[in-house]
Amino acid sequence: MTAFTRAFHGKRLRHNPVRRVAAVGVVAAGALMLSACGSDGDGASGMSGMDHGGSKSSATATATAAAEAGDVDEADVTFAQMMIPHHEQAVAMAELADGRASDAEIKDLAAKIEKAQDPEIKTMTGWLKSWGKPTATGDTPGMDMGGDGMMSDKDMKELKAMQGKEFDKMFAQMMIDHHNGAIAMAKTEQKSGQNADAKKMADAIVTGQSAEVRQLQSILDRL
Repeated sequence: MTAFTRAFHGKRLRHNPVRRVAAVGVVAAGALMLSACGSDGDGASGMSGMDHGGSKSSATATATAAAEAGDVDEADVTFAQMMIPHHEQAVAMAELADGRASDAEIKDLAAKIEKAQDPEIKTMTGWLKSWGKPTATGDTPGMDMGGDGMMSDKDMKELKAMQGKEFDKMFAQMMIDHHNGAIAMAKTEQKSGQNADAKKMADAIVTGQSAEVRQLQSILDRL
């Protein structure tokens, strides 16, 4: 290789890396510009999409809330408001059986009543809160559902004072009356209510407590 040729190739070796670096720099700069433009466009589009999604979610939530509100009527509200204290008294009566009842079937039924009705109290309280309604009937005028079977304070004191067989008899009779009141209230809800969950509970009360009334009457007949 001549000196001229070596000089020529040496020049190419020295200058090509510069060209390559410059070219890469131009491409990188162009890519950054395009990326920036794309980011601005995407960002604006992304913000628009987020706003649109939020508006859609809000509209859906509003529509859902309106639909839920439309699924509740006065009968549903009154059913829950009246059934809560009714259940609370049934639970209080059932709790008295501990240490007072002597009949095994009365003891078993009292435990069953307590176990079933306490969770229903919590469920109905939750309904009223979600509906924006007070849990106490005294806060709002309610519908007249007829005889509710509620015991007076005097009745409760008398039951509390009983022991053994006398307690069993009084408990059975009082719970029959109490259950019949709940059944009447539940039947009104079946007829006039609109909320699906409340009507389902009303169905369960009619079925379950009607069976317990028959059982209590059978116990009473043999005591």
